[in-house]
Amino acid sequence: MIIDFHTHIFPPWVRENRAEYLKQDRGFAELYSSPKAKMATVEDLIDSMDRDEIDVSIVLNSGWANHQLCVETNEYIMESVSRYPDRLVGFCALQPKSGELALAELERCARNGIKGIGELMPDSQGFDLRDKELMAPLAHLAMQHNMPILTHTSEPVGHIYSGKGNVTPERVYQFITDFPKLQIICAHWGGGLPFYALMPEVASALSNTFFDTAATPFLYRYQIFSQVINLVGEDKVLFGSDYPLISQRRIISELESIYLPESTKGKLLGGNAARLLRWKESAVS
Repeated sequence: MIIDFHTHIFPPWVRENRAEYLKQDRGFAELYSSPKAKMATVEDLIDSMDRDEIDVSIVLNSGWANHQLCVETNEYIMESVSRYPDRLVGFCALQPKSGELALAELERCARNGIKGIGELMPDSQGFDLRDKELMAPLAHLAMQHNMPILTHTSEPVGHIYSGKGNVTPERVYQFITDFPKLQIICAHWGGGLPFYALMPEVASALSNTFFDTAATPFLYRYQIFSQVINLVGEDKVLFGSDYPLISQRRIISELESIYLPESTKGKLLGGNAARLLRWKESAVS
């Protein structure tokens, strides 16, 4: 079974009224102000999955700065999952600065089958993952519901691109160490955080941390797969495409072209995701 752990969908009304949402949300504007920036509905994603032979996709929301936009788009993700329960797993958007409203929204989403939180976008949402007082209520409630948190991360060096921000390894590492029992997924290879696992204390701290492969072709050479596996282990890497930014098949094709044991590829392409989501072995065989 192939599980894509990093895809994005938007309600049709957001895509159709893109200009209006560009005015409302700074983070959305940064990523989608160009007419060339792709936006997908759930129907587009299902078509892509059928074409690229993806069994299940985790659908992430965006990092909306406004609480009400989180609620409205979370509703679309819940409706989409209810339409395709065997193909989709939903994660919800939350604005930690909304306090009790964010916690109530997390409870609502949990009751309606949402399995995780993300993609958090601290830069555009205007908060700092290192603010333990702010993040503690959300982190503890997520742990109560066995919901992992997926956060955007960026490299502290290298080329500049839309969405590159300040959630660099030292910032996300503090979030990880503040909540060692919380399952955290660092998007985009954690901004290079796995390289620091050569330090024993860092390797130990990453026991509940996972790294997805979203947007790999835009960030690293494909040696990143074997390098990170050697540093943090084959159980910590999750295939994620970042659809519709790139096709779902593109990273799979590259992964299949490099030498890795078939058992390792199986973990990256679905086994690790199934374990993280607490699926039964029979569900992914």
